[in-house]
Amino acid sequence: MTYSVPDVPGESPAKSDLGEASNVWPMWEIFVRQTRGLAHVHVGSLHAADAETALQNARDVYTRRQEGVSLWAVPSVEIVASDPDETDSLFEVNTKPYRDATAYNIPDEVGHM
Repeated sequence: MTYSVPDVPGESPAKSDLGEASNVWPMWEIFVRQTRGLAHVHVGSLHAADAETALQNARDVYTRRQEGVSLWAVPSVEIVASDPDETDSLFEVNTKPYRDATAYNIPDEVGHM
């Protein structure tokens, strides 16, 4: 889905942070961190002409009740994802048993851990 920016007489075409001049604003993925110490969570997408506008719009749309302490706006074209069908090659079975706590013997003097 794209949003076409209407042409306004006397104004130049919209420029995005991605460098191209066009009449279509780029899509931005929005992430919100609810409280300090938590991870940012993807909350949605929106169209904006640049990063600053994307943050302002995200604040208005996704944090109306002051739910977050931090916002990220990332251009959708910059996000790279793995293929769900190739999980075997990315997440191989642990072949290093020394990384598991079960590989270590706990002396009796230590007691219950």
